[in-house]
Amino acid sequence: MGKRFWERIKGKELLIFSIGTMFLLLAGAFAMASFKELLEGMWTIIHSRDALITDYFELAGVGAAFLNAALVMGMGILLIWWQKIPFTGLTMAVLFINAGFALFGKNPVNVLPMIFGTWLYAKLHRSKMSRYIYTALFGSCLAPMVTEMVYLLPFPLWINFLCAVAVGILIGFVLPPLSMHTASMHMGYNLFNVGFAAGLLAFVLVCILQSFGLESDSVFIWKSGREVWMAVSMYLYFLLTFLFGLFLNRGDWKPLLKLMRHPGRAVADFVLMDGIGTTLMNMGIVGGICLTYILLIGGDLSGPVVGAILTAFGFASFGVHARNYLPVLAGVFLSTFFNHMAPTTPGIQMGAIFAVGLSPVAGQFGIPAGILAGMLHAVVVVCTSSFYEGLNLYNNGFSTGIVAIVIVPMLESFIKGFELRHKKEETRE
Repeated sequence: MGKRFWERIKGKELLIFSIGTMFLLLAGAFAMASFKELLEGMWTIIHSRDALITDYFELAGVGAAFLNAALVMGMGILLIWWQKIPFTGLTMAVLFINAGFALFGKNPVNVLPMIFGTWLYAKLHRSKMSRYIYTALFGSCLAPMVTEMVYLLPFPLWINFLCAVAVGILIGFVLPPLSMHTASMHMGYNLFNVGFAAGLLAFVLVCILQSFGLESDSVFIWKSGREVWMAVSMYLYFLLTFLFGLFLNRGDWKPLLKLMRHPGRAVADFVLMDGIGTTLMNMGIVGGICLTYILLIGGDLSGPVVGAILTAFGFASFGVHARNYLPVLAGVFLSTFFNHMAPTTPGIQMGAIFAVGLSPVAGQFGIPAGILAGMLHAVVVVCTSSFYEGLNLYNNGFSTGIVAIVIVPMLESFIKGFELRHKKEETRE
């Protein structure tokens, strides 16, 4: 009986885990609101502006936000399964970043034009969509740009809608080649590469709009407070994730120590490198660290914060672990003692969690470098959103890209110079 069970789930563990998470979100949605309230909430989400920061918990209710997250995550699962792509660490990263951002910016409607645009890019280059599916799903971070076009342009509604779809298709078409080039700029030290590429593209598009006198109004919708049931539910989910990984590892937790020795520099797919069970245990630990940090500082379990935690949870399968994340997290927290921002400032709460994108800096160069990277990220991220008027959901990805581009050459130069001097001294001796 035991052998049959292992044979049946072998190779499908992450698919089962992802589908299970989607159904947990659905169950949470129907537990929080009636069917009518969910429909009304989804309509509110779909036809409302989505620029940063638009908290779906506050805008449409927690139930509708969970339903939206389940639908967006389900779309990702379906696309990856349809393309017959194996579920790896990168799969977990893209599914959970989409589920997380479906709590504040993405919905099943505004992500479709960009996915279609990437499909067109693949067709015109006579390539399979499977080659670009991750870029398409990550690239939906510019979903607010699609929604914004509907309300920003001065034409009749149906023309605005067609223009919005066209812009979304253009974004999906441009991001694959752009993201390939930006990866070389930060050399894998920014895990949110598509967010960096999308920030550059969004900046250009916003400049074009402003040249025609079209400017977006700022948005700030945020749910304050920390509901006990939310914290308990998340801790329980992270614990179950850890236990599921431990179960798959037949009770062996020691491979975690090996995983935590990886610097995390992209491409670091922990599923391929250390196995599914070990990766799931690591995901549970990182998720618990993020949630604990928010509770300790007295932060909010709002849609954006919960979404950020889910993103960090997903990237714990693709470069992030406690050893390389904690220094960067500490850097963000320490920065608040030297500037006018408090740890509970909404942007800093999100910045602390999304600092996982710079984890490879600490993993490669050590704790002091990680702290410095976190401190720089904290001050850069509060400025970058204005570059594209909040229309790039991965604002932290753009910020971590800038920080990595600035700090990594300096660290490499210093460390190489130090090593060279050290070798010369040893030679003299």
